[in-house]
Amino acid sequence: MKALKINYWGQSKYWWIVLVIGILLVIGGFAYWFWPAAGYAVASQIFGWLLILAGIVQLCVSAGEHRPRGWGWWLAGGVIDMFVGFLLVRSVILSEIVFPYFLAVVFIFWGISAVIGSVGSRQGKYWWLYLVNGVLLMLIGFFFLEAGYLQDMMMVSFLSALAFIYWGFTIAMTAYDMKPLPGRE
Repeated sequence: MKALKINYWGQSKYWWIVLVIGILLVIGGFAYWFWPAAGYAVASQIFGWLLILAGIVQLCVSAGEHRPRGWGWWLAGGVIDMFVGFLLVRSVILSEIVFPYFLAVVFIFWGISAVIGSVGSRQGKYWWLYLVNGVLLMLIGFFFLEAGYLQDMMMVSFLSALAFIYWGFTIAMTAYDMKPLPGRE
């Protein structure tokens, strides 16, 4: 009996594009961490464009000829990421006001999908890492809700840098899990 690797997100030969998105998010997070004077508006604009790019990648993965398992989550995530991204880049004033709330929605969504993915792939050796990742992503989302409610720009700036870095590592981890097994490309 042939052993198959069961993966919630599926496998794709374009896994490297997802890895590049993760690396760009980590670089953006460290840039914002070291240069917070660049401003709150710049962070929301950068994050908006990265969300649009991530949404395009997710839509391409879900609409490909050989759609991976879990393509519906990729489609839903791509639509949500692009919607939030376009709203953030459309207006600087709007993005400054609603930036923490949009980030909260995005991180809570990805946290829930990571928890569901971990439960769906319990056969894997490290399924619990996806569970921990989902809980941490939801926790970051709830912190963004609190920061937006308090109108605390320093907290939002710190969380934004942390979110870029953490989300980038999360996406990079997912990319390596999407890499096809040798001979199954």
